[in-house]
Amino acid sequence: MSEQKSPSMIRDLTREPVLPLLLRFALPLFLSNALQAIYNIVDLVVVGQNIGRAGMSAVSIGGDILHLLTFVAMGFSSAGQVIIARAVGAGRRDEVKKTIGAMFTFLAGASVLIALACFALRFDILRWLNTPAQSWQFSLDYTLTCAVGLPFIYGYNVVSAILRGMGDSKRPFVFIGVAAILNMILDVLFVKYLKMEVFGAALATVIGQGVSFISALIYLYGRKESFGFDFKRASFRIEWPVFVRLVGLGVPMAIQAAAVSFSKIVLLAWINLSGVDYSALAGVFNKINAMCAIISMSFTTAGSTMVGQNLGAQAYGRVRQILGAVLAFGMAFALLFTGIMLLAPDFVYSLFTKDAPVLALAGILTLPIILNFFGAATRSAAFALINGSGKPLLNLAIAIIDGVAARIGLAYFMGFGLSMGCRGFWMGDALAGFIPMVIGGIYYLSGRWMGSKRPAAG
Repeated sequence: MSEQKSPSMIRDLTREPVLPLLLRFALPLFLSNALQAIYNIVDLVVVGQNIGRAGMSAVSIGGDILHLLTFVAMGFSSAGQVIIARAVGAGRRDEVKKTIGAMFTFLAGASVLIALACFALRFDILRWLNTPAQSWQFSLDYTLTCAVGLPFIYGYNVVSAILRGMGDSKRPFVFIGVAAILNMILDVLFVKYLKMEVFGAALATVIGQGVSFISALIYLYGRKESFGFDFKRASFRIEWPVFVRLVGLGVPMAIQAAAVSFSKIVLLAWINLSGVDYSALAGVFNKINAMCAIISMSFTTAGSTMVGQNLGAQAYGRVRQILGAVLAFGMAFALLFTGIMLLAPDFVYSLFTKDAPVLALAGILTLPIILNFFGAATRSAAFALINGSGKPLLNLAIAIIDGVAARIGLAYFMGFGLSMGCRGFWMGDALAGFIPMVIGGIYYLSGRWMGSKRPAAG
């Protein structure tokens, strides 16, 4: 009887209208991603409004360093989430327990080692990034303080992966919401009223991360019976077969997470050569693009789920509809944001800082930012198809080509080769964002996403 119901359930799911279904999937993802983006932007806004360009430069540098340092957590927690979800679906509770223990132990150790390495190399890292003299001490304060909080970030990623792997996407959203609100309140208190400067912004971030992780851990511990992990010392032992599976999935995902972050670090080092004003602008450029990226990521994730379901049902015509809807929504938002940037650029930039020298230069960001809007729109459709088709190696290839080769190569060529300086670095970064569309388009036209079917089949 179950075999007869399964096909009909798939057909019912794949027959729901595409647009409302896509929005229903994308909206909660958007809210969760928006909170995380706001969480990361608040530091720059509060510091920019109260300290100025030197503080903005420090948050830009420290934030990019911190983001790069989290690539292991992002990759391995995502891999653990997939393994847990499969084990839960198959009723293998013992595998769930072993995977949870391996994730906790491995990522806790990794976070401590990476934090210690960051501390040992702190001066070298700032020199490699050509940190301006005006923001050197601020950058050191921000980077070291956030490095102390690295175990909290890694821990939160582990707990969220466990919950999501078991089908609970609501609680991780609540916990990141608590962190975001607390971070905003403490940012204003520490920086504006207690005059703790950039250290205060970093401390607010660490406290927010710590509260988020501890709250999530308490929630998980209180329900340990429901998922079979008893939190006893023996349960944290890493078993080799489980660890091999975790590494097999985690390494490609970690490389993918690190690729774009690494390119941004390289670009930031080149931008910092032009001084503290341009270093501050780098933070503005990255944060505006991050706000746009939350929409792209939301529709990518929602579209991937829908594409995967419809490919499983061999509903190839609906896959085309889904990709068209994802692209249409992305382009609509890109046009909306472009209108805001063209009509009120000064207002947008003034949200981040009141520093006159920085605002006087901010106009050079407008075109690269607009290009990034449209690049994000096309990327969401490309990745929805690639992820939904179950092609992690193709996704990894795009991450390396786009995130490293094209992004760094184009930025170098336009910035140094064409003598465009920082404008060229940002233009190269923006143009590289269209690489996923090119690769995804070729993959789509090849018809390989339909298996043995050809594009004409529908």
